[in-house]
Amino acid sequence: MAKLDLNRLMLISAILRLILVFYGEWQDAHMEVPYTDVDYLVFSDASAMVASGRSPFERSTYRYSPLLAFLLLPNSWVHRSWGKLLFSSADLLVGLFIDKILKLRGVPENFRVWAVISWLFNPFTFTIGTRGNCEPIVCAVILWIIISLLNGKVLQAAFLYGLIVHFRIYPIIYALPFVLVLSKQQLNSNGKPVLTPWSLKPKPIQVPTKKMGPISHLMGLFTKQTLLFGVISGFTFVFLTSIFFYLYGWEFLNEALLYHLTRTDPRHNFSIYFYHIYLNHQKGFSIGEKVVSFLPQLMVQLALILRFAWDLPFCLFVQTVAFVAFNKVMTAQYFVWFFCLLPLILPWTTLKLRWQGLICIFAWMGSQLHWLMWAYLLEFRGKNVFLPLWMTSLLFLASNTIVLVMIIRHHKYSAVFASLAETDVSKRRKVQ
Repeated sequence: MAKLDLNRLMLISAILRLILVFYGEWQDAHMEVPYTDVDYLVFSDASAMVASGRSPFERSTYRYSPLLAFLLLPNSWVHRSWGKLLFSSADLLVGLFIDKILKLRGVPENFRVWAVISWLFNPFTFTIGTRGNCEPIVCAVILWIIISLLNGKVLQAAFLYGLIVHFRIYPIIYALPFVLVLSKQQLNSNGKPVLTPWSLKPKPIQVPTKKMGPISHLMGLFTKQTLLFGVISGFTFVFLTSIFFYLYGWEFLNEALLYHLTRTDPRHNFSIYFYHIYLNHQKGFSIGEKVVSFLPQLMVQLALILRFAWDLPFCLFVQTVAFVAFNKVMTAQYFVWFFCLLPLILPWTTLKLRWQGLICIFAWMGSQLHWLMWAYLLEFRGKNVFLPLWMTSLLFLASNTIVLVMIIRHHKYSAVFASLAETDVSKRRKVQ
């Protein structure tokens, strides 16, 4: 069997995505159910309006940064599939970034290759971009931020973070772990952070034994690195938002940003909140109801961040899984948010594909397919199955929780950055 290498994988993946883009064109023209995501039609229409000098928000349901509409201008000038090719290219870039991150952390090539395969040949991921969903761009930028932090390029990471939060608001949940991990980052004489190398038996993350009060902990967050990250990312976000507010006014602010903070979707989706929202959407929701639905998500996020922030990729992964699982709206495209982070933690897991890994996969996939069966009966057969559908949403939440707990229990925690003291000790041991 020929040895697997990254270049060959990338070539096969690119060909697969090109085939799917061309196939999508054929299916859209010849079959009743289109291959192209309905959101892609919204993006394209908004971009066409920008090309004609109008606001992208004249297209109903366009609730994204105008940057996306500008990126898709060649849809009007070159070909309508330009966006799909752009998103698929970002999808391939994610594969390269996964390999880069794992290489920086000292993971052997054979482990890296299988981690990249888990992204490039995941049916969820290679169909997202080819159907015209923009999430691969977000995934690529998130991984680029991680690479920048590992290389000590705080300015670059900060700029990219401000950019991507403007582009897609959900990465705001990563602000605290970024700050926490930067507050403990130590640089060597070359101005580079010292990374903890990958090991089959990594050392447990050292918890400081020195007792510190909450004020001391809080003051410890204000370092040159964290302040630089906060100022630059905040400025980038405000600058981009100000430009588009000047161009498109309150309509941009309401549709692209504020809408996502208060969104309640009465249509059926994977979230456990959808049925309550469906029953009460017309009369609105009290402040108490909004707080109650938000608190579980907030508490879980804080617990995960405070426990796992030093193991940054793992922290971002478990954060994202929990954020999606407890969100008031959950659609299949959100799964890509954590699928791009999953390969970054695989070299540190003790889960074996047989049988624990298969149990996790089948539990997650099985509960999702069960939900889709009831959703089909509701949407395509017109049957009143709202209650069973909501119950399967509860089952899907349970499966997400169980799988997340399994992953946490079988993860070998390893802080991304090592302290200079630990590095000096290891060097002395090598000399001896």
